[in-house]
Amino acid sequence: AAIKSGEFIPENANPLGLEVWNDKVFVTVPRWKNGVPSTVNYVKYTEGGDKSPVLMPYPNLEVNTLPKAGTPAVKAEEGKELPHQIVSVFRVRVDACDRLWVMDSGISDLKGDTQLLGPAKLLIYDLKTDKLIRQYAFKSEDLKEDSFFANVVVDTTAQTCDDAYAYVPDLGGYGLVVYSFKNNNSYRIKHNYFYFDPLSGNYNVAGINFQWTDGVFALALSPVHKEDGYRTVYFHPLSSTHEFKVSSRILQNKTIAAMPETYHAFKDLGTRGPNTQSSASYLDEKTGVLFFTQVNRDGLGCWNTKTKDEAYTPENNALLVSDNVTMIFPNDLKIDPKSNLWMLSNRMPIFHYKSLDLKDTNFRIFKASTAELVKGTVCDPSKTA
Repeated sequence: AAIKSGEFIPENANPLGLEVWNDKVFVTVPRWKNGVPSTVNYVKYTEGGDKSPVLMPYPNLEVNTLPKAGTPAVKAEEGKELPHQIVSVFRVRVDACDRLWVMDSGISDLKGDTQLLGPAKLLIYDLKTDKLIRQYAFKSEDLKEDSFFANVVVDTTAQTCDDAYAYVPDLGGYGLVVYSFKNNNSYRIKHNYFYFDPLSGNYNVAGINFQWTDGVFALALSPVHKEDGYRTVYFHPLSSTHEFKVSSRILQNKTIAAMPETYHAFKDLGTRGPNTQSSASYLDEKTGVLFFTQVNRDGLGCWNTKTKDEAYTPENNALLVSDNVTMIFPNDLKIDPKSNLWMLSNRMPIFHYKSLDLKDTNFRIFKASTAELVKGTVCDPSKTA
Protein backbone atom coordinates (compact mmCIF):
# COMPACT_ATOMS: atom_id res chain seq x y z
CA ALA A 1 0.00 0.00 0.00
CA ALA A 2 2.84 2.41 0.88
CA ILE A 3 4.47 1.70 -2.48
CA LYS A 4 1.16 2.16 -4.27
CA SER A 5 0.54 5.52 -2.59
CA GLY A 6 4.09 6.76 -3.26
CA GLU A 7 4.92 7.03 0.45
CA PHE A 8 7.62 4.44 -0.19
CA ILE A 9 9.65 4.55 -3.42
CA PRO A 10 12.38 1.89 -2.92
CA GLU A 11 14.77 3.31 -5.53
CA ASN A 12 14.75 6.68 -3.72
CA ALA A 13 16.14 5.24 -0.48
CA ASN A 14 19.91 5.45 0.07
CA PRO A 15 20.97 4.44 3.60
CA LEU A 16 23.85 6.64 4.71
CA GLY A 17 24.68 6.83 8.43
CA LEU A 18 25.04 4.17 11.08
CA GLU A 19 25.52 3.86 14.83
CA VAL A 20 25.50 0.97 17.30
CA TRP A 21 24.03 0.63 20.78
CA ASN A 22 23.82 -2.81 22.42
CA ASP A 23 22.00 -5.00 19.87
CA LYS A 24 20.55 -2.05 17.94
CA VAL A 25 22.21 -0.90 14.73
CA PHE A 26 20.86 2.49 13.70
CA VAL A 27 20.67 3.25 9.98
CA THR A 28 19.71 6.67 8.62
CA VAL A 29 18.03 7.18 5.25
CA PRO A 30 18.19 10.87 4.30
CA ARG A 31 15.34 12.30 2.27
CA TRP A 32 17.39 13.05 -0.86
CA LYS A 33 14.22 12.33 -2.82
CA ASN A 34 10.57 11.79 -1.91
CA GLY A 35 9.19 8.37 -1.02
CA VAL A 36 11.33 7.75 2.09
CA PRO A 37 8.90 6.66 4.85
CA SER A 38 11.37 6.94 7.73
CA THR A 39 14.73 8.73 8.06
CA VAL A 40 15.97 7.34 11.44
CA ASN A 41 15.78 3.55 11.71
CA TYR A 42 17.32 0.57 13.43
CA VAL A 43 17.71 -3.17 13.05
CA LYS A 44 18.31 -5.71 15.80
CA TYR A 45 21.71 -7.31 15.30
CA THR A 46 22.41 -10.93 16.12
CA GLU A 47 25.65 -12.64 15.12
CA GLY A 48 24.92 -14.91 12.18
CA GLY A 49 21.31 -13.67 12.01
CA ASP A 50 19.27 -12.15 9.19
CA LYS A 51 21.55 -10.65 6.53
CA SER A 52 18.94 -8.19 5.19
CA PRO A 53 16.65 -7.25 8.08
CA VAL A 54 13.78 -4.79 7.63
CA LEU A 55 14.50 -1.25 8.86
CA MET A 56 12.34 -0.27 11.85
CA PRO A 57 11.58 3.46 12.35
CA TYR A 58 13.06 5.10 15.46
CA PRO A 59 11.57 6.13 17.83
CA ASN A 60 8.44 5.31 15.78
CA LEU A 61 6.92 5.84 12.34
CA GLU A 62 4.72 8.76 13.37
CA VAL A 63 7.70 10.96 14.34
CA ASN A 64 9.41 10.09 11.03
CA THR A 65 6.34 10.83 8.89
CA LEU A 66 6.45 14.09 6.96
CA PRO A 67 3.54 16.52 7.32
CA LYS A 68 0.95 16.52 4.54
CA ALA A 69 1.87 18.55 1.43
CA GLY A 70 0.97 22.20 1.82
CA THR A 71 1.49 22.22 5.62
CA PRO A 72 3.46 25.37 6.52
CA ALA A 73 7.07 24.83 7.58
CA VAL A 74 7.75 24.60 11.30
CA LYS A 75 9.50 27.69 12.65
CA ALA A 76 11.49 27.80 15.86
CA GLU A 77 9.95 30.39 18.14
CA GLU A 78 11.17 31.54 21.54
CA GLY A 79 9.26 29.87 24.36
CA LYS A 80 7.29 27.69 21.97
CA GLU A 81 7.83 23.95 21.99
CA LEU A 82 8.88 22.36 18.70
CA PRO A 83 6.67 19.55 17.41
CA HIS A 84 8.31 16.14 17.82
CA GLN A 85 9.10 15.43 14.20
CA ILE A 86 12.17 14.28 12.22
CA VAL A 87 12.57 15.50 8.63
CA SER A 88 15.87 14.25 7.17
CA VAL A 89 18.89 12.83 8.95
CA PHE A 90 22.35 11.95 7.64
CA ARG A 91 24.20 10.86 10.76
CA VAL A 92 23.47 10.15 14.41
CA ARG A 93 25.67 9.60 17.46
CA VAL A 94 25.36 7.54 20.64
CA ASP A 95 27.10 9.05 23.66
CA ALA A 96 28.59 7.55 26.83
CA CYS A 97 25.31 8.27 28.66
CA ASP A 98 23.13 5.95 26.52
CA ARG A 99 21.64 8.83 24.58
CA LEU A 100 21.11 9.07 20.83
CA TRP A 101 21.84 12.46 19.29
CA VAL A 102 20.07 13.07 15.99
CA MET A 103 21.05 15.95 13.70
CA ASP A 104 17.96 16.81 11.65
CA SER A 105 18.77 18.95 8.60
CA GLY A 106 15.10 19.96 8.27
CA ILE A 107 15.37 19.73 4.46
CA SER A 108 13.42 17.22 2.38
CA ASP A 109 13.56 16.13 -1.27
CA LEU A 110 17.02 17.63 -1.81
CA LYS A 111 17.35 16.20 -5.30
CA GLY A 112 13.84 17.16 -6.36
CA ASP A 113 11.49 19.88 -5.18
CA THR A 114 13.66 20.91 -2.19
CA GLN A 115 11.57 21.86 0.82
CA LEU A 116 12.64 23.37 4.12
CA LEU A 117 10.10 21.73 6.44
CA GLY A 118 11.61 22.74 9.77
CA PRO A 119 14.67 24.23 11.46
CA ALA A 120 18.05 22.49 11.59
CA LYS A 121 17.86 20.94 15.02
CA LEU A 122 19.25 18.40 17.45
CA LEU A 123 17.01 15.73 18.98
CA ILE A 124 18.34 13.80 21.98
CA TYR A 125 16.79 10.47 23.02
CA ASP A 126 17.19 8.29 26.10
CA LEU A 127 18.01 4.90 24.56
CA LYS A 128 16.88 3.02 27.66
CA THR A 129 13.32 4.35 27.38
CA ASP A 130 13.27 5.62 23.75
CA LYS A 131 11.87 8.90 25.10
CA LEU A 132 12.83 12.30 23.70
CA ILE A 133 14.92 14.18 26.27
CA ARG A 134 15.31 17.44 24.39
CA GLN A 135 15.02 19.21 21.04
CA TYR A 136 17.15 22.22 20.18
CA ALA A 137 16.75 24.34 17.04
CA PHE A 138 19.83 26.14 15.77
CA LYS A 139 19.69 29.92 15.98
CA SER A 140 19.70 32.17 12.91
CA GLU A 141 23.25 33.30 13.76
CA ASP A 142 24.41 29.65 13.65
CA LEU A 143 23.40 29.44 10.00
CA LYS A 144 24.73 30.66 6.66
CA GLU A 145 22.86 30.72 3.37
CA ASP A 146 24.48 27.45 2.23
CA SER A 147 24.54 25.74 5.64
CA PHE A 148 24.27 21.98 5.53
CA PHE A 149 24.50 19.76 8.59
CA ALA A 150 25.19 16.10 7.96
CA ASN A 151 27.08 15.00 11.09
CA VAL A 152 27.14 15.34 14.86
CA VAL A 153 29.87 14.37 17.33
CA VAL A 154 29.24 14.33 21.07
CA ASP A 155 31.88 15.15 23.67
CA THR A 156 30.99 13.74 27.08
CA THR A 157 31.93 11.00 29.53
CA ALA A 158 29.60 8.86 31.61
CA GLN A 159 30.48 11.17 34.53
CA THR A 160 29.75 14.45 32.70
CA CYS A 161 26.39 13.69 31.05
CA ASP A 162 24.85 17.03 32.02
CA ASP A 163 27.85 18.93 30.65
CA ALA A 164 27.96 17.34 27.18
CA TYR A 165 28.92 19.26 24.05
CA ALA A 166 27.87 18.51 20.48
CA TYR A 167 30.11 19.57 17.58
CA VAL A 168 28.18 19.91 14.33
CA PRO A 169 30.19 20.61 11.17
CA ASP A 170 28.61 22.85 8.54
CA LEU A 171 29.92 21.35 5.29
CA GLY A 172 28.13 23.89 3.08
CA GLY A 173 28.73 27.04 5.13
CA TYR A 174 32.28 26.08 6.21
CA GLY A 175 31.91 26.46 9.96
CA LEU A 176 31.34 24.51 13.15
CA VAL A 177 28.30 24.86 15.42
CA VAL A 178 28.93 24.01 19.06
CA TYR A 179 26.01 23.12 21.33
CA SER A 180 26.25 23.02 25.13
CA PHE A 181 23.78 20.64 26.78
CA LYS A 182 24.22 22.35 30.15
CA ASN A 183 23.53 25.86 28.81
CA ASN A 184 21.08 24.63 26.14
CA ASN A 185 22.74 27.11 23.83
CA SER A 186 24.80 27.14 20.65
CA TYR A 187 27.34 29.29 18.82
CA ARG A 188 29.24 29.19 15.56
CA ILE A 189 33.01 28.97 15.12
CA LYS A 190 34.80 29.86 11.92
CA HIS A 191 38.28 28.96 10.70
CA ASN A 192 40.09 28.74 7.36
CA TYR A 193 40.69 25.02 7.90
CA PHE A 194 36.93 24.38 7.70
CA TYR A 195 36.95 25.19 3.96
CA PHE A 196 37.41 22.71 1.13
CA ASP A 197 40.71 22.45 -0.74
CA PRO A 198 40.15 23.54 -4.37
CA LEU A 199 42.77 20.98 -5.46
CA SER A 200 40.94 18.09 -3.76
CA GLY A 201 37.40 18.40 -5.07
CA ASN A 202 37.67 15.88 -7.91
CA TYR A 203 36.26 12.38 -7.38
CA ASN A 204 36.30 9.16 -9.40
CA VAL A 205 34.01 6.51 -7.95
CA ALA A 206 32.65 3.46 -9.77
CA GLY A 207 33.64 4.95 -13.12
CA ILE A 208 31.80 8.21 -12.38
CA ASN A 209 33.73 11.49 -12.34
CA PHE A 210 32.26 14.35 -10.30
CA GLN A 211 33.33 17.42 -8.34
CA TRP A 212 32.28 18.40 -4.82
CA THR A 213 32.97 21.43 -2.63
CA ASP A 214 32.13 19.96 0.78
CA GLY A 215 33.94 21.60 3.68
CA VAL A 216 34.48 20.43 7.26
CA PHE A 217 32.81 17.06 7.56
CA ALA A 218 34.48 14.44 9.74
CA LEU A 219 35.43 14.93 13.39
CA ALA A 220 37.01 12.41 15.75
CA LEU A 221 37.74 12.72 19.46
CA SER A 222 40.81 11.57 21.37
CA PRO A 223 40.39 10.20 24.89
CA VAL A 224 40.24 12.86 27.62
CA HIS A 225 43.77 14.12 28.35
CA LYS A 226 44.77 13.62 31.99
CA GLU A 227 46.71 16.90 32.04
CA ASP A 228 43.83 19.28 31.34
CA GLY A 229 40.60 17.26 31.09
CA TYR A 230 40.04 18.18 27.42
CA ARG A 231 40.26 16.15 24.22
CA THR A 232 42.02 16.58 20.90
CA VAL A 233 39.48 17.03 18.11
CA TYR A 234 40.79 15.70 14.79
CA PHE A 235 38.88 17.00 11.78
CA HIS A 236 38.95 17.35 8.00
CA PRO A 237 36.81 18.69 5.18
CA LEU A 238 35.47 16.08 2.75
CA SER A 239 37.09 17.75 -0.27
CA SER A 240 40.56 17.75 1.26
CA THR A 241 43.37 15.30 1.93
CA HIS A 242 44.66 17.10 5.02
CA GLU A 243 43.99 16.28 8.67
CA PHE A 244 43.73 19.05 11.26
CA LYS A 245 43.43 19.19 15.04
CA VAL A 246 42.35 21.54 17.80
CA SER A 247 41.77 21.18 21.54
CA SER A 248 38.18 20.87 22.73
CA ARG A 249 39.13 23.58 25.26
CA ILE A 250 39.02 26.06 22.36
CA LEU A 251 35.75 24.75 20.93
CA GLN A 252 33.99 24.81 24.31
CA ASN A 253 34.79 28.47 24.95
CA LYS A 254 32.93 30.85 22.67
CA THR A 255 35.05 33.84 23.73
CA ILE A 256 38.42 32.13 23.20
CA ALA A 257 37.25 30.55 19.93
CA ALA A 258 36.41 33.99 18.52
CA MET A 259 39.78 35.63 19.36
CA PRO A 260 41.98 36.34 16.30
CA GLU A 261 45.06 34.82 17.99
CA THR A 262 43.17 31.55 18.44
CA TYR A 263 43.73 30.97 14.72
CA HIS A 264 47.06 29.35 15.60
CA ALA A 265 45.51 26.90 18.08
CA PHE A 266 44.22 24.98 15.07
CA LYS A 267 47.00 22.81 13.59
CA ASP A 268 47.49 21.26 10.15
CA LEU A 269 48.91 17.78 10.75
CA GLY A 270 49.73 17.05 7.12
CA THR A 271 48.36 15.20 4.12
CA ARG A 272 47.37 11.59 3.47
CA GLY A 273 48.38 11.94 -0.20
CA PRO A 274 46.35 12.21 -3.43
CA ASN A 275 42.80 10.81 -3.70
CA THR A 276 42.45 10.23 0.04
CA GLN A 277 39.23 12.18 0.61
CA SER A 278 37.28 10.89 3.58
CA SER A 279 33.64 11.19 4.65
CA ALA A 280 33.90 9.90 8.22
CA SER A 281 36.48 9.21 10.91
CA TYR A 282 36.56 7.71 14.39
CA LEU A 283 39.33 7.31 16.94
CA ASP A 284 39.65 3.96 18.66
CA GLU A 285 40.52 4.71 22.28
CA LYS A 286 41.93 1.23 22.83
CA THR A 287 44.62 1.42 20.13
CA GLY A 288 44.91 5.20 19.63
CA VAL A 289 44.28 4.63 15.92
CA LEU A 290 42.27 7.10 13.86
CA PHE A 291 40.19 5.22 11.27
CA PHE A 292 38.65 6.96 8.27
CA THR A 293 36.71 6.08 5.14
CA GLN A 294 38.43 6.34 1.74
CA VAL A 295 35.71 7.27 -0.73
CA ASN A 296 37.97 7.64 -3.78
CA ARG A 297 39.70 4.34 -3.00
CA ASP A 298 36.69 2.14 -2.09
CA GLY A 299 38.06 1.39 1.34
CA LEU A 300 39.15 2.13 4.89
CA GLY A 301 42.29 3.93 6.04
CA CYS A 302 44.11 4.51 9.34
CA TRP A 303 46.71 6.60 11.10
CA ASN A 304 48.07 6.02 14.59
CA THR A 305 47.79 9.20 16.68
CA LYS A 306 50.74 7.95 18.77
CA THR A 307 53.07 8.01 15.75
CA LYS A 308 56.44 9.57 16.71
CA ASP A 309 56.25 13.39 16.54
CA GLU A 310 52.67 12.98 15.27
CA ALA A 311 54.13 12.60 11.77
CA TYR A 312 51.15 12.67 9.41
CA THR A 313 52.42 11.56 6.00
CA PRO A 314 51.21 9.26 3.20
CA GLU A 315 53.73 6.67 4.49
CA ASN A 316 52.19 6.72 7.98
CA ASN A 317 48.66 6.35 6.65
CA ALA A 318 47.59 2.86 5.60
CA LEU A 319 44.83 1.64 3.30
CA LEU A 320 43.61 -1.31 5.38
CA VAL A 321 40.97 -2.78 3.12
CA SER A 322 39.59 -1.95 -0.30
CA ASP A 323 37.00 -3.55 -2.56
CA ASN A 324 35.68 -2.01 -5.77
CA VAL A 325 32.40 -3.92 -5.55
CA THR A 326 31.39 -4.15 -1.90
CA MET A 327 33.00 -0.93 -0.64
CA ILE A 328 31.89 1.54 -3.29
CA PHE A 329 31.53 4.77 -1.31
CA PRO A 330 32.15 3.84 2.33
CA ASN A 331 30.04 6.60 3.86
CA ASP A 332 29.97 6.25 7.62
CA LEU A 333 31.89 4.42 10.31
CA LYS A 334 31.65 4.03 14.07
CA ILE A 335 33.53 2.10 16.75
CA ASP A 336 31.55 0.40 19.51
CA PRO A 337 32.62 0.05 23.18
CA LYS A 338 34.09 -3.40 22.40
CA SER A 339 36.43 -1.87 19.82
CA ASN A 340 34.57 -3.27 16.83
CA LEU A 341 34.59 -1.01 13.80
CA TRP A 342 31.33 -0.75 11.85
CA MET A 343 31.25 0.74 8.35
CA LEU A 344 28.41 1.38 5.91
CA SER A 345 28.91 1.59 2.13
CA ASN A 346 26.10 2.87 -0.07
CA ARG A 347 27.27 3.48 -3.69
CA MET A 348 26.06 7.06 -3.33
CA PRO A 349 27.54 8.50 -6.57
CA ILE A 350 25.70 5.83 -8.61
CA PHE A 351 22.50 6.74 -6.71
CA HIS A 352 23.04 10.45 -7.46
CA TYR A 353 24.38 10.45 -11.00
CA LYS A 354 23.07 7.23 -12.54
CA SER A 355 20.70 4.75 -10.95
CA LEU A 356 21.21 1.73 -8.71
CA ASP A 357 20.43 -1.76 -9.92
CA LEU A 358 17.74 -2.80 -7.44
CA LYS A 359 18.47 -6.49 -8.09
CA ASP A 360 22.02 -6.02 -6.84
CA THR A 361 23.19 -5.59 -3.23
CA ASN A 362 23.89 -1.86 -3.00
CA PHE A 363 24.15 -1.21 0.73
CA ARG A 364 26.40 -3.08 3.11
CA ILE A 365 27.38 -2.86 6.76
CA PHE A 366 30.78 -4.30 7.71
CA LYS A 367 32.05 -5.18 11.17
CA ALA A 368 35.64 -5.95 12.21
CA SER A 369 37.87 -5.84 15.29
CA THR A 370 40.05 -2.71 15.28
CA ALA A 371 43.07 -4.63 16.62
CA GLU A 372 42.75 -7.23 13.84
CA LEU A 373 42.40 -4.54 11.16
CA VAL A 374 45.68 -2.80 12.03
CA LYS A 375 47.77 -5.89 12.84
CA GLY A 376 51.06 -5.79 10.99
CA THR A 377 50.36 -2.38 9.40
CA VAL A 378 51.99 1.00 10.02
CA CYS A 379 49.04 1.73 12.37
CA ASP A 380 49.76 -1.30 14.61
CA PRO A 381 50.17 0.00 18.20
CA SER A 382 53.13 -2.39 18.72
CA LYS A 383 55.06 -0.28 16.17
CA THR A 384 54.60 2.94 18.13
CA ALA A 385 55.14 1.46 21.59
